[in-house]
Amino acid sequence: MSYVFDTAEIRQTIDMISQQHLDVRTITMGISLQDCAHEDIGRCCEKIYDKICFTARDLVKTGCDIESEFGIPIVNKRISVTPISIVAASCSEEDYTPVALALDRAAAETGVNFIGGFSALVQKGFTTSDLRLIRSIPTALTETELVCGSVNVASTKAGINMDAVKMMGEIIRKTAEINPMGCAKLVVFANAVEDNPFMAGAFHGTGEGECVINVGVSGPGVVAAALRECEGKPFDVVAETIKKTAFKITRMGQLVAREASSRLGVPFGIVDLSLAPTPAVGDSVAEILELMGLEKCGTHGTTAALALLNDAVKKGGVMASSHVGGLSGAFIPVSEDAGMISAVESNSLTIDKLEAMTCVCSVGLDMIAVPGDTPASTISAIIADEASIGMINTKTTAVRIIPAVGRTTGGRIDFGGLLGSAPVMPLHTGSAEEFIARGGRIPAPMNSLKN
Repeated sequence: MSYVFDTAEIRQTIDMISQQHLDVRTITMGISLQDCAHEDIGRCCEKIYDKICFTARDLVKTGCDIESEFGIPIVNKRISVTPISIVAASCSEEDYTPVALALDRAAAETGVNFIGGFSALVQKGFTTSDLRLIRSIPTALTETELVCGSVNVASTKAGINMDAVKMMGEIIRKTAEINPMGCAKLVVFANAVEDNPFMAGAFHGTGEGECVINVGVSGPGVVAAALRECEGKPFDVVAETIKKTAFKITRMGQLVAREASSRLGVPFGIVDLSLAPTPAVGDSVAEILELMGLEKCGTHGTTAALALLNDAVKKGGVMASSHVGGLSGAFIPVSEDAGMISAVESNSLTIDKLEAMTCVCSVGLDMIAVPGDTPASTISAIIADEASIGMINTKTTAVRIIPAVGRTTGGRIDFGGLLGSAPVMPLHTGSAEEFIARGGRIPAPMNSLKN
């Protein structure tokens, strides 16, 4: 497929890149590791390391070459792999940390920023391997630098595995006590998708091919700049403006994805057209919502504004790419968005409002710091609430929450880089201990019966 750009489009793209923080957030190579299974964990790790290093040997160089030749910033080059609970199922060891270390070495060798897939899919129940992987998470994610993990605990079709929800609250609590940074690399999902290029939740699904290239684009600053030109105009105009802007952003991502696919000799998968903010001023989803007329993100009207934004982004993006997938929409990670941080610090944005916003955005409660003494049962209850939103609404939701050990409400925890820093948010103090202790499964909703 060839693309024809006119002079005006080229000028617009240059302005977007130089002044409005437009970038390709990630080129993510998905790699199947199903053929790396082996009963000896040492041999399994060797096969994993060798396959990743061989398959992704040119990924970073190719991304840098495209970045240089086209003048388009490509912030991250990443790898996602088959959920390790599947790959390591033949091994008899109880601790899968050696596999995480092998992934970390392979990521370092190939030069990527992160590798995702230390994951398990337990929405309906556990295999022995799933349990081993989950119990290994605290050590695995704190002893590695580049490895990310995820656990899918619910789906519209299966309901919510409340035993898994309980376990993940305990795992997050334990991980935070070792190193809170481990929690920043861990996502708990409902309705996880198989082709998500964004970390920390990326994994290469079992329905995917041997290897694939997925690209995630971003551009909150570009959308914000466009909305400044329609101040005071009706929402029809706002939606149309966002749609046109999303088209331009996604078209750039499609170009990069096709180019990377061709050069690497790997099939093109999808473009994820999510608006992913950064801590940089002017690259904020919260700012977009405020440009629609809200005094502060989190005030009344915020959920409606986010719903409009999410829908318009998708409508504009699907016209620009032959394959749109992943999560696609607007992300609201607190620590990674300067406007969100400001809204939390001014007490405009609360955990309850964030939960309401997740009903209409791409993912869920993302990069939220909570007091260090938060009980595991409270964390589990937060996960259960978010999973129920995903289950009932047939959408992906997630929780990436960080207990800030040693800190209380009003403090701050710094992660650095794109992960930014998060103010510690207050939570409800009522206990959910008895609720979480029930275990079992919350049944799938009526809207799951579609056959």
